[in-house]
Amino acid sequence: MTEFWEASFVENQTMWGYEPSDSSILTKDFFLEKNVKDILIPGIGYGRNAKIFTDNGIQVTGIEISGTAINLAKEAGLPIPIFHGSVAEMPFDNKLYDGVYSYALIHLLSSGEREKFIKDCYNQLKPGGCMVFTTISKDAPMFGKGKQLDKDYYEIMEGLKMFFYDTDSIRQEFGHYGLFEILEIEEPNKHAPNKPSFHFLMIKCQKR
Repeated sequence: MTEFWEASFVENQTMWGYEPSDSSILTKDFFLEKNVKDILIPGIGYGRNAKIFTDNGIQVTGIEISGTAINLAKEAGLPIPIFHGSVAEMPFDNKLYDGVYSYALIHLLSSGEREKFIKDCYNQLKPGGCMVFTTISKDAPMFGKGKQLDKDYYEIMEGLKMFFYDTDSIRQEFGHYGLFEILEIEEPNKHAPNKPSFHFLMIKCQKR
């Protein structure tokens, strides 16, 4: 996956623009409501969804697999620490955070990787801390396309594998990690408004 995303950022640079996703705006509001002061964003990319948090007084630490994406974040003037590496290598520090936010990442992982990722995120939350994940749903038009690798898991193009969630698989994977809400969200393709929106699910958990 490192090669795929490094090549994508080298070729396409700031491919999603700089306007934050609707999911990130909703998560920002949720975190402010919960008085969250500092968050971890695994898969931060070039920081498209980070600025909405820093602009609202929330400290951000990132994790990113692509060195090119990290450099793009620096060039954009994003003044935050970003660990260079795969989320499979978490944790990168011993810090506990008020919140963890993962946008459109978990569905790119295999079953074992997803299990470890959820646990690692949960383990880096302070007691009472919240984590929010957005992920592709089985209602997405690309569900079932490409080579099937496992149940609801497809290689939709060379090097890009996706697991498609529904409420049952969310409850199964997140049920032991403080799951308390699942929301459906139509995420507009803001960088290419002529393209269809993404069918996403937003998953909210709180550490007991």
